[in-house]
Amino acid sequence: MAIVNSIFTWYMKKRVHQIELFIKYPHDVQEEWFHKLISSGAYTEWGQKYDYRSILTPQQFKERVPIQNYDTLKPYIERMLKGEQNILWPSEIKWFAKSSGTTSDRSKFIPVSEESLQECHFKGGKDMLSIFCNNRPDNQILTGKGLVLGGSHQINQLNEDSFYGDLSAVLIKNLPVWAEYYRTPNISIALMDNYEEKMEKMAEATIKENVTNIAGVPTWTIVLAKKVLEMTGKKHLLEVWPNLELYIHGAVNFKPYKEQFKELIPCNNMYYLETYNASEGFFGIQDEANSDEMLLMLDYGIYYEFLPLEHIEDEHPRTLSLDEVQLNKNYAIIISTNGGLWRYMIGDTVQFTSLSPYRIKITGRTKHFINAFGEEVIIDNAEQAICKACTETNAVFKDYTACPIYFKGEEVGGHEWIIEFDQQPNNFERFVDVLDQTLREVNSDYDAKRFKDLALRRPKVHIAPANTFYNWLKSKGKLGGQHKVPRLANDRQYVEEILMFL
Repeated sequence: MAIVNSIFTWYMKKRVHQIELFIKYPHDVQEEWFHKLISSGAYTEWGQKYDYRSILTPQQFKERVPIQNYDTLKPYIERMLKGEQNILWPSEIKWFAKSSGTTSDRSKFIPVSEESLQECHFKGGKDMLSIFCNNRPDNQILTGKGLVLGGSHQINQLNEDSFYGDLSAVLIKNLPVWAEYYRTPNISIALMDNYEEKMEKMAEATIKENVTNIAGVPTWTIVLAKKVLEMTGKKHLLEVWPNLELYIHGAVNFKPYKEQFKELIPCNNMYYLETYNASEGFFGIQDEANSDEMLLMLDYGIYYEFLPLEHIEDEHPRTLSLDEVQLNKNYAIIISTNGGLWRYMIGDTVQFTSLSPYRIKITGRTKHFINAFGEEVIIDNAEQAICKACTETNAVFKDYTACPIYFKGEEVGGHEWIIEFDQQPNNFERFVDVLDQTLREVNSDYDAKRFKDLALRRPKVHIAPANTFYNWLKSKGKLGGQHKVPRLANDRQYVEEILMFL
C-alpha cells in the first residue's frame, strides 16, 4: 500500500503544475473557457434562442443573455427531467443533483453532464488530493480508507433515462471502481435516507477500518464522531483511527467548529482542508495549509462573473469579469458551466482576499442576511461576532439562527437570536455584549443603527436546549448533509418555528 501511496502522490503532484499555469494566466484561461462554452452551446435550443453563433465577446454575452436563477431555468430543466435532450447542453443529460441549499421545501434539480462530472466535480476531487499531497509530501492517506459522509438521498429513477439524488450520491454512483476501494462505508450505508439510522450504521461499519481521512459537513461529522466514541468507549478519534491525518470539509464556515474538532482529534499535525463544492459546480479549494482562503479554480469548465451585492436588485445589473473584481467587496457569483447553466446566480456571496492568485472566502447567501433596518448584516459578520463572543466567554456554540424584531409602537427594532451551545458561556450577559459590540465593529451600517439605540436595540438572545435545531430539522423531514440551519433570515418564519421547540 505504501508503494501505491508513493505513486499516487507523484501523479497528483503533476497536476499541481497545471494549477500553477492557471494561477499565472487566469484571464487567458477564463477567456478560453468562455469561447469553449459558447461554441458547445451554440446548437442547443438555448444557444439558438440567444444566437450563440454570433456571440464573440463576453460583453456581447452579458448584453444578450439575462442573468438566470433556478426559477427562470426551471421550465427547461423540467423538460430535461422528462428525457428531452439538447435543451441547455449538447451532450446527453441523464443525471440530476437534487439540491435544497436551505430548509426550503422547494427542491432544485441541477443537470449534471458527463463533462461537468469529469472536468469539474471529479477534477476538483483529484485537485483537492493533489494540493494536499503537495503540501504534505509524507502523507499516508492511501494506506487506509476515506470515510465519506454521503448525501441523504439515494439515486431515484425519474424515467428509464433519468436519475436524481444528492450531489454526493450522484458522484458516488459514478466513481470509478478503484476509487470505491478506498472509501468507507459501502454504498448501501453511505446513501441511506434515514440519518439517525445512518449514523448508527456508519459508526458500526467504520470502527474497525483504518480510516486515514474523513470528508463531510462539520455538523454531521461531529454527530458521527460522538456516536463512534460512544460505541467504542474511547476518549477521542485518534484512539479509534490512529492514522487519521486529513479532514475535508465544506458547506458551512469551519471556524466555529475548530475547537470541537481539536477535542475530537487532539493532534497538532491534523490537516484541515476546505472545499467549495456545490451541486452547480466545484469552485474552490484551500491551497495553503496556514490559511482558510480558497483558490478559485479556473479550469473546470466554468466561466465566472461577479455581481456587486449593492446592485443585486438593479433591473439590468452589470456584472464584473475576473479582471475587474476588487479586494474585500461582496459579490454574488454568476456562472456559465459545462452542465448547461447559463449566467446562473448560485445564491452565494464571496469576497476576494487575494487577486494574484485569485483567492476567495464565502461570506454568505444572497438571500440569507438581515436588512430590515438598512443594517445589511451578512453571515460573515454574524460568524465573526459569535466566534468572538464564544472566545471571550469560554463558550462553544453548535447552531444558531437570527432574524429581525420589527418596530412595534414606540419600541425600536432589533435582532433576535436563538443559539444552541455545546458549552454555555460563563457569563451570558457578557456574551451578548461582545456579540453586539463585534457586529458594530465589523459592520458600520449596523453600528450606525445601534447608535444610542436609534433604530436597533441590544440583541435579544435565547439559549436553546440541546438538540433543538436537530429536532426542528427532523420535524420538517430535513435531516441530512445538504440541509443546513438558515443562519440569518430577513423575516421571522424560522425563528418563530424554532421558538416552539424551546
